[in-house]
Amino acid sequence: MQSVPHLTTAQIGPMLMVESHLQEHLADIESWFRNQWRSIKEPFYASVDIRNAGFKIAPVDTNLFPAGFNNLNPAFEALCIQAVQLAIERMNTRIDRILIIPENHTRNLFYMESLGVLKEIIEKAGFEVRLGSMFPDLTEPKEATLESGRSLLLEPLLKEGNRIGVDGFIPELVILNNDLSSGRPALLEGLDQRLTPPLNMGWSNRLKSMHFGQYKMVAEEFAKHIDLDPWLIDPLFRNCGEIDFMKREGETCLSRNVTALLENIQKKYDEYSIKSEPYVMVKADAGTYGMGIMTVKSPDEISVLNRKQRTRMATVKEGQKVTKVLIQEGVYTHETWGEPPAVAEPVVYLIGHSVVGGFYRVHSARGVNENLNSPGMRFEPLAFEDCCISPEKSLSPDAHPNRFYAYGVIARLAMLAAAREMAA
Repeated sequence: MQSVPHLTTAQIGPMLMVESHLQEHLADIESWFRNQWRSIKEPFYASVDIRNAGFKIAPVDTNLFPAGFNNLNPAFEALCIQAVQLAIERMNTRIDRILIIPENHTRNLFYMESLGVLKEIIEKAGFEVRLGSMFPDLTEPKEATLESGRSLLLEPLLKEGNRIGVDGFIPELVILNNDLSSGRPALLEGLDQRLTPPLNMGWSNRLKSMHFGQYKMVAEEFAKHIDLDPWLIDPLFRNCGEIDFMKREGETCLSRNVTALLENIQKKYDEYSIKSEPYVMVKADAGTYGMGIMTVKSPDEISVLNRKQRTRMATVKEGQKVTKVLIQEGVYTHETWGEPPAVAEPVVYLIGHSVVGGFYRVHSARGVNENLNSPGMRFEPLAFEDCCISPEKSLSPDAHPNRFYAYGVIARLAMLAAAREMAA
């Protein structure tokens, strides 16, 4: 077994309580999840960024168009295959052919490796899979040979009537692996085929504040069911819109909400005798790739942003302008990896409602209160034997299987919130 991050915080009391509580309520938790999934359909897949502060564990981002499949532990491939089969069976329609629509950045070899692993997993689940690209300059099939030895064939996406496909191949299921940051393509509107996740879950429509609003309700229901303070698993948040960082418009709203949120966090810190300094993360309300994010400890920091900082916050992927922001409770990460210690945070992957693995995002140049999804990060596969699903009562609450089980519970709560978001 590979090494796993070390939990370095001295403030482990509440965290051990949470992990012990989850461990003790295993049957109640699994029954609760089973009943939830009976009445709602989840997105096809997701990855969930989690922060473990030692006194609190919570999701800070839920990505419904995940890359990074190449960073998963290959030992869990069989689990991924079973999860794909279950997720597609839950769609209750005959599906044999699947089309994946990828991002357009085909020069990103890491992304292409992820795409190759995803395609391979779905094929091994028993489906015929092709890749249909919306890249505007792709007019004929293009083959790419990857460093891993995999070969990928990208084909131009074609539309006939209300159905899309590639040359000679019309799928029953279309899986989006493109987050639609630049907008909803007309090519994908009004399809007769099943499209997952649906168009309205792309970043041209979706807001993080909508997701965390749903997560707040999920966390409250779940916490009530097992008699737990929901704050221990839920990041507080507020949101602001409209804002223009370059014109310095909306700064008063932002400062006011930062102040209110810091005060609310401090009250919870006082309740649990936590000596850390509260902070918040200001994030673009729509967007991904770790862009448009900053750490704020005081509302005074908003009024003194320099031009470089405002420029960095003003746009996200595809050059999309930031007009709304999420102000989210900052959750420290007190996990470290290696020697010398580098800050780490877990990212958990789900296919359907099944946890299938994950990795640690590790960054040696970032602090415990900073965004780790930034240049210089590296990935270490989660090294557990039963993939977040088997806590071990004979071990301490913070033993690796029990900590990983806690991650799996948090990730499934985030997926349930995404399912409700999608239904709404």
